[in-house]
Amino acid sequence: MSAPHATTAPSAPDAAPSDSGRGHGGVELTSVTKRFGETTAVDDLTLSVESGEFFSMLGPSGSGKTTVLRLIAGFEEVTSGTIAIAGTDVTGAAPFDRTVNTVFQDYALFPHMTIAENVAYGLRVRKVAKAEQQERVATALEQVRLSHVADRLPHQLSGGQRQRIALARALILQPRVLLLDEPLGALDKQLREQMQIELKQIQREVGITFIFVTHDQEEALTLSDRIAVFNNGRVEQVGTPREVYEYPQTAFVASFLGLSNLIDAAHAERLTGVATAISVRPERVRLMDARTEPAAHETCVDGTIVETVYTGPTTRYIVDTVDGLRVVAERHNDHAPSDTAPYHRGDAVRAVWVTEHAAIVP
Repeated sequence: MSAPHATTAPSAPDAAPSDSGRGHGGVELTSVTKRFGETTAVDDLTLSVESGEFFSMLGPSGSGKTTVLRLIAGFEEVTSGTIAIAGTDVTGAAPFDRTVNTVFQDYALFPHMTIAENVAYGLRVRKVAKAEQQERVATALEQVRLSHVADRLPHQLSGGQRQRIALARALILQPRVLLLDEPLGALDKQLREQMQIELKQIQREVGITFIFVTHDQEEALTLSDRIAVFNNGRVEQVGTPREVYEYPQTAFVASFLGLSNLIDAAHAERLTGVATAISVRPERVRLMDARTEPAAHETCVDGTIVETVYTGPTTRYIVDTVDGLRVVAERHNDHAPSDTAPYHRGDAVRAVWVTEHAAIVP
């Protein structure tokens, strides 16, 4: 079989905003380390967030992403390194002296205040004139499309509406950077997916920098201009959603972002003749009869289906191969609902993918 194609990340379709990270709302972290006693939560991190982009920090629990958010907000002090916001060094600045605001998973709305009063709270603390307060509250509620609930109390709103009010309360202070710490985590799946679209639309309308922390891969792919994938206090890869999904630079990124068939160098050499680990996404793998010959541009491996998983939109086939690999293939359920699945547990099959669809994992 031919060797896997040496893939490089695309640039044009998913390019992030072109404003400099040192512009009106950019964030620069340079050699930032944060230790808690003997534990290193963030390890020599250098990261640049562009002005006006939706930037996500994605990773498992304990990977350091929330600590980085708290460092940017000023809730934690760096052990070493520097943080700059809009070109100004804020490493030693107090939280209230930084041009940022934070939205948490806990909405923290005052239950005895109306929605309008909740949204206006920060302006009252800053002693903004009442007429300006009213004007800015109306604008903020319009931005989150909840002008009609201004006189209600928080308990009269749904979870999604309360989350949007928390967002309006943060936006009304006109921060250069909005930090969001898993703000959709408490919502059910359907509402969370709806809020993802609305959150992205709001970010585009207000035009400020959003830095979003999540452990949900699909959420990061849906929302982000760029994603930083965290692991053990370090960033494994930064790129657009397409780049990090299609062209993972480490085995961790390949396995953490969705399902992936990671094929080690020894198996890859037997399949392709090149001793380089590769990653093949399940949706790129198709199954066919074991007696059918693949095309010249395809790689194949024989095996037996050991499990099928029906997910609704797709059916997932788990194949144990003759040389000890486990390969997952995913087939879109575009056939009639009454049709039976073409393959079943115990069937001998050939798993096939276009050779150049395998991404080399450095």
